Amino acid sequence: MKAAVIDSLERGPRFAGFAEPVVTGGETLVEVTAAGLHPIVRMLASGEHYGSQGVLPMIPGLDEVTAAAIVNPGVGAWLALTRRAALQPGETVLVLGATGVSGRIAVALAARMGAGRVIAAGRNGAILDRLGATATVALGGPDDRAALAEAAGPDGIHVIIDYLWGPPAEAAIAAITRRGMTHTAPRVRLVEVGMMAGPVISLPADVLRSSGLEVLGSGPGTIPLAEIFAAIPGFLALAAAGDLPIDIDEVPLAEVAPAWHRSGGGRRIVFRP
Repeated sequence: MKAAVIDSLERGPRFAGFAEPVVTGGETLVEVTAAGLHPIVRMLASGEHYGSQGVLPMIPGLDEVTAAAIVNPGVGAWLALTRRAALQPGETVLVLGATGVSGRIAVALAARMGAGRVIAAGRNGAILDRLGATATVALGGPDDRAALAEAAGPDGIHVIIDYLWGPPAEAAIAAITRRGMTHTAPRVRLVEVGMMAGPVISLPADVLRSSGLEVLGSGPGTIPLAEIFAAIPGFLALAAAGDLPIDIDEVPLAEVAPAWHRSGGGRRIVFRP
């Protein structure tokens, strides 16, 4: 069969022949009609992601079109909001990286789940204006901390879904920091999902003592794979309503090599045979 085959962690995939799969006990052979190219797929294929085993050769997790595009970012956002943050109706949600594919879905899901305020923060102003969030913050301005604090309003932020980490996460943490001895800090759950802005942050110790901040991760390891897989049918039923934002570029699988390194630009690439 033909597939996107990776035989070098540095080079990425090529369109080439690969052995037909052999079905063993407890397995079912399925026909793949469309497969999404997600950031985690690139990271696993390059060995950068902690879940990569680096065994070569391999076919990257490339799985009809909208389903292929939306499952990875959508289920990730859904589990971050429900399983990790345990978002409650009326709470304020900040999405860092709201202009990316996953972030846009997280904004829509938070609103659907009854969040009182949804703050969308990202660098693409044109996309921010289309998200329908309660408030937006264009990151990269003169003072991201002040802008995020102003967007939060007097009641503050309860949940942060973070696809960026790095300086934007530092600004968000600074925005929730409280000063003084008499305040009662609200509980703030920061759920780290991605690190598009950098792999590390500086976290002042007094923030943890004064702000009510809880830092959580969301991904394989923090959520068992069985639970992730079990969430897919329910999420797809939710997505079938058709109001979750997803922009898709269909690409023939034979063009996997040039498409692999192409920036999605807020769109998700889906390969077709």
